[in-house]
Amino acid sequence: MMEPSPPEASLAELCIFACSEAFRGNGEVIATGVGPVPRLAAGLAKLTHSPELMMTDGEAYLVEQPVPIGPRAYDDRKPAGYLPFSRFFDAAVWTGRRHAMVTPTQLDRFGQINLSYMGGTYDKPKTQMLGVRGFPGNTIYHPNSFFFPAHSPRVFVPEVDMISGVGHNPAKRTPGGNFTGVDLRLIVTNLCVMDFGGPEHAIRVVSLHPGVTFDEVQAATGFELARAETLTETPLPDAAALEIIARLDPHGIRTSVIKDNPPARQG
Repeated sequence: MMEPSPPEASLAELCIFACSEAFRGNGEVIATGVGPVPRLAAGLAKLTHSPELMMTDGEAYLVEQPVPIGPRAYDDRKPAGYLPFSRFFDAAVWTGRRHAMVTPTQLDRFGQINLSYMGGTYDKPKTQMLGVRGFPGNTIYHPNSFFFPAHSPRVFVPEVDMISGVGHNPAKRTPGGNFTGVDLRLIVTNLCVMDFGGPEHAIRVVSLHPGVTFDEVQAATGFELARAETLTETPLPDAAALEIIARLDPHGIRTSVIKDNPPARQG
């Protein structure tokens, strides 16, 4: 009897699976994924290895089950508690009971974030973006991870144009300041998985996606990368994980997030 063929996974699905590992073992915290891939990753984590995670519907309720992305009927939600935005800071953010996975515009070697402007000056930016938003507080109160659909030197820069979120750069820290709350964890891109395990918490490559080399990742990065002693290959999702991802993304939104390579095959 022939063994069944291993499942095929798209690059987006591989990234969702890798991002879900950021939430493993977090305990009873609110898992916030900003954007389709991080949000699907948080849902996948809750429905597999970390059922103790808490999630919201993106509006005002804690939910017992992850809410699928895209158009939906609000009656499909299963509210488990009321958590409007006005209470979110007190209940989750400053207490450290949240782990957010976000996609800033720039990230430097030590995890400093920019979401404000690019080029020019503060008074006359070349490109004005969203502003710092909640990053100054979020990066000192609770854990943060990152997802980038296109790994490039424009994203991973030697120094961000404006610091919107606190990182590990020792040259940018105020003497005597308390930075013990800075907790930057995982970075997933279309090429690899990285963390902050390099010297002085610099970014380090820990796994490469199938078919990608370290040299290719380095060439797509604007600063020198640290590398783990043993680089592994990023695991592919199994059939059960792929079924959950499809259920949480019934409209196939994930397929438009990342330019896909030929499908990867488990095995």
